[in-house]
Amino acid sequence: MRARALLVLLLFIAGLAGFGYRVATDWKTPGPLVETKTIVLPRGAGTLEIARRLGDEGVVAHPWLFVAGAAGTLSILSFKAGEYEIPAGSTPAAVAALLESGKVVQHRLTIPEGLTSAEIVAILNAAPALEGAITRPPAEGTLLPETYFYVLGDSRQSILDRMRSAQAKVVDELWVHRAKDLPFQDPEEALTLASIVEKETGRDDERAHVAGVFLNRLHLGMPLQADPTVIYAITKGAKPLDRPLGHDDLSVESPYNTYLVKGLPPTPIANPGVASIKATLQPQPTKDLYFVADGTGKHVFAQTLAEHNQHVTELRRLQGQGGGKPVPTPMPTTRASFRWSACRRNGSRLSPRHWPDKAKTGI
Repeated sequence: MRARALLVLLLFIAGLAGFGYRVATDWKTPGPLVETKTIVLPRGAGTLEIARRLGDEGVVAHPWLFVAGAAGTLSILSFKAGEYEIPAGSTPAAVAALLESGKVVQHRLTIPEGLTSAEIVAILNAAPALEGAITRPPAEGTLLPETYFYVLGDSRQSILDRMRSAQAKVVDELWVHRAKDLPFQDPEEALTLASIVEKETGRDDERAHVAGVFLNRLHLGMPLQADPTVIYAITKGAKPLDRPLGHDDLSVESPYNTYLVKGLPPTPIANPGVASIKATLQPQPTKDLYFVADGTGKHVFAQTLAEHNQHVTELRRLQGQGGGKPVPTPMPTTRASFRWSACRRNGSRLSPRHWPDKAKTGI
């Protein structure tokens, strides 16, 4: 009896040793994945469910051996739910280490400068891997255009809250270092002009200059006459205008129509980026009151209407010779107190430059 019991014990030990050897060998052997694969481990999933899922997804060849190996290293106690990217040929040991680390997939969401809050909400609602819909856009100008990272299961509201906090932080920091004698009662007014600057130019080397032009107009009591504000008056920020801005649009009754209403519009018309906010709070000193697109993405600035009209004529002549996009003929106005200049199209933005003749208007 003792001999038989000893034989059984020896066979058990040998079997255990063989199983251990197989586990150890499998633990360090590259898995069957032939290409990188993303898998999701749901919250509350047990060890056996995780192992079965890894087997079904072709991540590990032997789920039971994976369980044994993970138990032997105690990593099985620290597996974290989430979305993981498993490299091709990962060993069970590498898979277990990844699940233990909690280094889940980071999704990337980039919000361009100059979008309205409604447009940003639409992007958020369409973003994958986020939870919960946003039904009400936040106030214009309160969201920072930037690249945000998130993980599977994060809420859309949490990303929106991060955008709002980031914008508030930027505005607070830049407001402290603003230039002297700016005609802003509070940071929101600065954001309002920054949103117009954002819409008028995407060039880093022009933002401060454009801001300087608009600030000169504010100081002189001249209407800003910025066509992005008219577009906002028409669309209410819900979506881009799907047609060119026309002459009749410039007479739309709205507090956002800066052709008819002097001063700043009541709120921002979009969400400006850091560069436009900084340019508005630290504008370029200039005497210019006018600018027109030159057809290449840049603008030509002028101090007087006569100089500005000369630029328009010269640009039209050059572009008529094939030197760039044509500058449209100045649109007439039904308001006798204004003299309109040229209308330009810059990329996807149509921006009529309708500056009044200061000498004739008495402004």
